[in-house]
Amino acid sequence: MAEFLKVCASVRLNIVVAGGTGAGKTTLLNSIANHIRPGERIVTIENPAELRLTAPNVVRLEWVENHTMLQRITPRDLVKNALRMRPNRIIVGEVRGAEAFDMMQAMNTGHEGSLTTIHANTPRDCLGRIENMISMADLNLPPASVRKQIATAIHLIVQIMRSEDGVRRVTKISEVVGMESDMIVMQDIFSFKQTGVDEKGCVLGQHVWGGIFPKHQELSRALREAGMLTIVGGLKS
Repeated sequence: MAEFLKVCASVRLNIVVAGGTGAGKTTLLNSIANHIRPGERIVTIENPAELRLTAPNVVRLEWVENHTMLQRITPRDLVKNALRMRPNRIIVGEVRGAEAFDMMQAMNTGHEGSLTTIHANTPRDCLGRIENMISMADLNLPPASVRKQIATAIHLIVQIMRSEDGVRRVTKISEVVGMESDMIVMQDIFSFKQTGVDEKGCVLGQHVWGGIFPKHQELSRALREAGMLTIVGGLKS
């Protein structure tokens, strides 16, 4: 799974890391972002600034919640300005409101490989929250149009969770494959299957492959070149 996510970062998939408070979203986002190729220009937007990227070409933007300022700078303002800075990728530390619309626009208009995090308990909840946040922009877009934009913008949702034993685990890696009628279709490539809890309260289980391969053509090609198509299936050629 770690090698799979490295390849996803290198082939410029738009990735959303979802999870609850304290689940480790920012830490996982930082790990994925550190596998971006060194020559790419990255613009980060955060509040507060937590990412520690090792890339040589990083522009950091940060907004401060200060209601006494005469002109308040919002995260949506920063996302719009980031588009003018010639970024190869935009990383938003956490999408919380109307800036979700501008983030989806960026992912759809030549800024492939952008990354962000969101509070959500499942990949399906993640899509629903993004749709709700886009509605906060007061654009009066029809729901079908919003869902279509989300389906074309996001390639991968990585769900992370802090279990009752305190261990943070990736519980699902889901690919967004498109639209069917008015619903966004996803497929789970990896998932964590819990089998029980031991006498010390530690969660027992294992990560399993979902039995399907990614539909994203560039990702499939990169996995094939890396010799991972059989490894993803738990088999060795």
